[in-house]
Amino acid sequence: MGSRNIAELQTAVDQFVDWLLAYGFSSYDHQSYFAGPIGGRAKALYYRHKLLGTVAVAPMILSEAFLPAGRYLFGSKLRFPIADAHYAMGFAQLASTTRQSRYYDIAVSFVEALLSSRCPGWERHCWGYPFDWVTRTGVMKRDTPLITTTPYVYEAFSAVHALDGNQRWLDVMESIAEHALRDIPDRELSSDVAAAGYNPHDHNGVVINASAYRAFLLSDAAKTFGNDEYLHAARRNLNFVLSNQQSNGSWFYAADGERDFVDHFHTCFVLKALAKIERLTSDGRCTNAIASGVAYYTAHLFDDENLPRPFSAAPRMTVYKRELYDYAECLNLACLLRGRFRALDERASATLADLLRNWRKPDGSFRSRRLLVGWDNVPMHRWAQSQLFRSLCLILTQRDRADSQPLALAGSG
Repeated sequence: MGSRNIAELQTAVDQFVDWLLAYGFSSYDHQSYFAGPIGGRAKALYYRHKLLGTVAVAPMILSEAFLPAGRYLFGSKLRFPIADAHYAMGFAQLASTTRQSRYYDIAVSFVEALLSSRCPGWERHCWGYPFDWVTRTGVMKRDTPLITTTPYVYEAFSAVHALDGNQRWLDVMESIAEHALRDIPDRELSSDVAAAGYNPHDHNGVVINASAYRAFLLSDAAKTFGNDEYLHAARRNLNFVLSNQQSNGSWFYAADGERDFVDHFHTCFVLKALAKIERLTSDGRCTNAIASGVAYYTAHLFDDENLPRPFSAAPRMTVYKRELYDYAECLNLACLLRGRFRALDERASATLADLLRNWRKPDGSFRSRRLLVGWDNVPMHRWAQSQLFRSLCLILTQRDRADSQPLALAGSG
């Protein structure tokens, strides 16, 4: 990465920090249309009666496609634990790189906020969404612990603990690990294979990335706390993930025979978890699965411009061409696997260049989606300002490590 490109990236991060501190930590969201009572009832009707439901959700879908700012009519700004966790990690990375106490203080403020936003009524630390989430199987009430959110919070406390060694953060991490082990159910498929539930009430785990998240969290906790019980549970979930990799290297969203789509950021979630577990355990099966998965990912989830495609085959009509979440997770994955796969490095390079060229807004935030016509410019912390910020901070952190091979912008030296 040339000095000019490093300066451009640093400027983008600095401007984003200024925007974030001025804008505040609550935002609208991808789910704003359906998190309120009107949208929630319309979505529930869609799952019960497809034809009537399609009519009911049509105003929200049309607004999302042509007037994204209209989401304020359906929902309010919320603060999301998953976003706070990513911001905490990003600022912790900046603190580690720059040695500026300001960034450390901001990182601590985010983990302190997470302590306040944990799911009430649970003995152990856990986090979910601050809204009622209408799904195909019913309504998941707000503050339901989610195994797709809680591991990021674990990583946030770990990142801050690495800076200050505060036992308080370590105690929270152990509580999170106990939650993942004791409160998240396993669907046993054999003596060596189990699928993790999406939440404590899900005893029929089928979502691939849920098991990947739990496998990573418990693998890390096993090493951090010397607990073999964590490792045993992690291996069973890992075996589920590995056994559900398709022959072409991909993973369906779920192993239920219905949600057999392959999308960009969920593929990244699975590959990221495998990359982290590989680092922790040196499990060669992860290495093989990553190689096969990256081959599929780079061949089918990028377009002719080497930019992220939302789906290899979309399960339904989409109202957008490109997604900020895909950009964020592409860069995150590329940082984890930097230098190992030339095709991944090349696509991440093109993605970063396009991001800085076309997605930055004058106020320092980033566009959320490229729609079929125009852009969705509503900043959404969970979708995915926070994930992108963390990824850009990670690139800057790698730049300053002597042994790193940081991403280079397309066309740079």
